[in-house]
Amino acid sequence: MPEDAFHLADRVAALRSELVDFRRDLHAHPELSRLEQRTTAKVAERLRLAGLTPKLLPGTGLICDIGPGVAEGDRRRVVLRADLDALPVMDTSGVEWASTVPHVAHACGHDVHTTVVLGAGLVLAELAAAGRLSRGVRLLFQPAEEVQPGGALDAIAEGVLDGASRVYAVHCDPRVDAGRIGTRIGPITSASDEVTVTLRGAGGHTSRPHRTADVVYALGQVITQVPGVLGRRLDPRSGVNLTWGAVQAGSAPNAIPAVGTARGTLRCLDVRAWEQASAVFQEAVQQVVAPYGVEAEVRHLRGVPPVENDEHSVAVLEAAARDVLGEDAVQLTEQSLGGEDFAWYLTKVPGAMARLGTRTPGGRSYDLHQGDFQVDERAIDSGVLLLARTALAVTSD
Repeated sequence: MPEDAFHLADRVAALRSELVDFRRDLHAHPELSRLEQRTTAKVAERLRLAGLTPKLLPGTGLICDIGPGVAEGDRRRVVLRADLDALPVMDTSGVEWASTVPHVAHACGHDVHTTVVLGAGLVLAELAAAGRLSRGVRLLFQPAEEVQPGGALDAIAEGVLDGASRVYAVHCDPRVDAGRIGTRIGPITSASDEVTVTLRGAGGHTSRPHRTADVVYALGQVITQVPGVLGRRLDPRSGVNLTWGAVQAGSAPNAIPAVGTARGTLRCLDVRAWEQASAVFQEAVQQVVAPYGVEAEVRHLRGVPPVENDEHSVAVLEAAARDVLGEDAVQLTEQSLGGEDFAWYLTKVPGAMARLGTRTPGGRSYDLHQGDFQVDERAIDSGVLLLARTALAVTSD
């Protein structure tokens, strides 16, 4: 293990118990998107205790600069980003630190992300105080990742990337063992949009469907046919995927309703297909329902583009992981159809996201966004070591 890595390991070990307790406290007190007041305050309090000066963002979230300042126009700062929000999911994990808030849980690991960036910041603050941080590091604790449009756009508008040369993040991955990370050059996530189709027509009795504009039947055609149209109108290599998650129409078996709605997600692995998908989707809906005499209202909420990892940034992450976690700590990860608003930062400056292993070796893989989601807390050490070492590598290149 390199000498720098050894010293980092000592510092992280000294923080281990505190960071685990901090993560468990966040897990027990989750907050939904744009409501992360307590979480923001807890992070700010700990940073101030370390002698740092966090700056609160409007609403919720914060940034905190460590080390040398950045002159206007200079781009020599590395940004480490975490997300603060939880999900509207019931915690069924059964752990002692389970959520105390009904129907809200950290089921995606944002409590881990926040703790990891905090821990990396505390380690880097020690190094800065000792004069061993050659360039500035900015900690970014972003609200509202789980909603669309996400909090990344608000944070960018507040200037969080001013002076940034690179931006890094980790995301929990229950398919990767704790102590390891998954990396990938290029797209690592998918574009993800929300779509809603509302059909309206003259309802009536089911014994006389020919005298109605049957929105239920038309809605069925939208649900089954529109995904196929997208698959023929857009390059199949782009991984376009339209999946419906909620359908509502009527309340009686013998009445054709006047309104029906289908809601779902439209995902694309390729940013070029994502840019084309909205027009194709809306045209397909109108063409599919045309024979049935219904009116179609299509709502397409653009979400996030794919997270596209920069090649050099991935190389820095991988080298850091091998330094602090071991030569076999890095594995290639597949591109996910999940969306992540970290993507917006990468449209402004280069950077990368790593998948942080949270599975106990030989243990169960808990799925993200499920109430029973659990992590092997040794992942906290790994994440802190990884981001601290990465920041040191970037700030000295």
